[in-house]
This record gives sequence, structure tokens and C-alpha cells, in this order.
Amino acid sequence: MSSSHLVSQHSPQLSEFEFGLIVAWNAFSRWAVRCMAAAGLPDLTITDVLVLHHINHRARNKKLADICFVLNYEDTHVVAYALKKLVAAGLARPDRQGKEVFYSPSAEGEAFVQRYREVREACLTGNLDPQLNAGVGDLARLLRTLSGHYDQAARAATSM
Repeated sequence: MSSSHLVSQHSPQLSEFEFGLIVAWNAFSRWAVRCMAAAGLPDLTITDVLVLHHINHRARNKKLADICFVLNYEDTHVVAYALKKLVAAGLARPDRQGKEVFYSPSAEGEAFVQRYREVREACLTGNLDPQLNAGVGDLARLLRTLSGHYDQAARAATSM
């Protein structure tokens, strides 16, 4: 077991899951940044890529707080900086409505997300084993469930 120093009698599998999650997150981050570079935007960080994708999601304008909530970012300044970079690069547009600022992708931002999708299809999804792909939905549900447990544990640890 890769995380044997953290093994608990209550859930030995959790330590192995955590190590797998670390490795998977790093691989995913590297992939997303390199995929976006292949799509034509080589200077974005993983946060920039995720925010650009999210403001493209469902073609609805989004507030900073909503973006942070959906992407589970606690530090709003990190996402605010990503939005500032995306706006400066012409990939996103702010729309002030009263005291709120809503963000949406520019036409150029939408085009880069579409190009990302094409690169993703060519390099990633086309190579997935259909049997493995069948379990991905179950894994996604498990990850969302466990993220709730980790959020609750984080709140509990804060009060210790």
C-alpha cells in the first residue's frame, strides 16, 4: 500500500484511494493544461483551464461566488485572478449587473474550448476501453460522494 503510514482499521482502502487521487489529480492537471496548449493556449494554469471550461458550461453567465462553489475553490482570489487573466486575454467577458459581475466566454474563448474538445476526442476519449468507460459514471458518483465526506471532515478539523 502506497500510503501505509495512514492506514486505519476503519477503512484501509481510504489510504489507497487518497494516494490514487493524488496521482490522478496530478495526471489530470497535466493533461488539461497540455490539452489546452495543443488547442492553442499554452500559457494557462489548471485553474485558468477549469474556469474557462466552467464559464462555457451551459451558456449561462456566472458570478465569481458561483464559479468557486461549483469548482469547490475556497480561495476566491485564486479564481478572481484566473478570471482577470481570461478577460485580459480576450477569452472571457465581464458583465456588470448592479453590484454583481457575471462572466461569460468570448467568441474566442468558446472557439478554444471547442478546439480543446477536438484534441480531447483525438487523444483521450477515443482511446478509452469501452469496458473501462462503463464504470466511469459510477466512479464519478463515488468521487462526488467522497468529496462531501472530505468537505465535512475539513469543517470538523477546523473546529478542533
